Amino acid sequence: MENIPLNALIGLFVVLLLLSAFFSSAETSMMSINRYRLKHQVKEGHRGARLTLHLLEKTNKLLGVILLGNNLLNTAAATLGTVITVRLMGANEWALPIATMGITFSILVISEVTPKVLGATYPERIAFFASYFLTPLLKLFHPVVWFVNLFVNGLLWMLRLQPKPGTENTRLSVEELRTLMLEAGAFIPQKHQTMLLNLFELEKSTVDDVMTPRNQIEAIDLAQPIAELRHQLSTCYHTRLLVYENQMENIVGFIHVRKVLHLTQVGEFGSEELRRIIREPYFIPSGTPLFSQLQYFQENQRRMGLVVDEYGELQGLVSLEDILEEVVGEFTTHAPTQAGGFSLQLDGSWVVDGSMLLRSLNRKLKLNFPLDGPKTLNGLILEHLEDIPESGTSLRIAGYTLEILQTQDRAVRAVRIFPVETENAASQD
Repeated sequence: MENIPLNALIGLFVVLLLLSAFFSSAETSMMSINRYRLKHQVKEGHRGARLTLHLLEKTNKLLGVILLGNNLLNTAAATLGTVITVRLMGANEWALPIATMGITFSILVISEVTPKVLGATYPERIAFFASYFLTPLLKLFHPVVWFVNLFVNGLLWMLRLQPKPGTENTRLSVEELRTLMLEAGAFIPQKHQTMLLNLFELEKSTVDDVMTPRNQIEAIDLAQPIAELRHQLSTCYHTRLLVYENQMENIVGFIHVRKVLHLTQVGEFGSEELRRIIREPYFIPSGTPLFSQLQYFQENQRRMGLVVDEYGELQGLVSLEDILEEVVGEFTTHAPTQAGGFSLQLDGSWVVDGSMLLRSLNRKLKLNFPLDGPKTLNGLILEHLEDIPESGTSLRIAGYTLEILQTQDRAVRAVRIFPVETENAASQD
């Protein structure tokens, strides 16, 4: 190289560093690119995305050609840098240390750190651009990459590390998908994000979490006089009613109010006519996941079922609307017999119905009551006290102060909940 001008050597040295920078940025961008967005762009016909996805399907070969080019260029740059240093300083004792430090700094800044930061910052732009060059290079250096991979695979075999084929690393668990939805909040409308997150909760929640408790089920007794049945059916709050005879344990089935109105119009309203339009009851085991129950409703063409415990005792009623409301939010008007009401007071506290579900309470009021035990606020209080409290009793659960306002029929009917902020302000005063 003694006959080559110094300026030409310096120019060649810079070119080698820039080519090495290309391989470094290509490696980082290829590994950092969003695989799901990439597949979407492939479906839209983006050629660069298609080439990139094709390269990523052969990761070991892709890394082989990138590292081959990167290391060859870095080694050549280091050798050339040493020659340039000797030409500038001569063959003295300081030439080698200065060359080592200067070359290391140049490679680190120009060929490694800077291009890799750019690759991580703009993965799509760089990966798509690099794919047009890496694709022919992969074909050109295929024999060399294959030869190198022989030793790589042999070393992995000796270490008992066999990489799994396919794209196992792109599979996400339910919790990982949930995290992905939360992090994508800026790109998804709030309502859509809430619905998607609620879908993941269906697998965790059971029918016990959303059912209407037994004592709040609107039902009719076939043993009643016809006049009372007619009045109850004409003033009911639901389109489908549970039917029993003499006592709640003797369940007959469900009846559609629309069909009853038809009987009334044709003048055939009576006990026997009612029995003919009653549909058989559909029973659901307690603890059934909501997602599974949604599928069962679809398979059995049902809209309503009765939740029973392990002894066959009726626990409550679940409808298709109850499950759908867990996804999209409440969209129906509840009957006055159903619980779930709460009202905000002037002092910042809430007056809550004791039979309100804890899950609904946590969701609507942003509270944090435990959900691994009782399902209602009344049940939580009774479990905590192990007794039926009197009005005026105060207690503390999960960091919240509760005041019992009303008890009736061995149950807590109304509770005042003091939020943490209100308590802190009162203590400061």
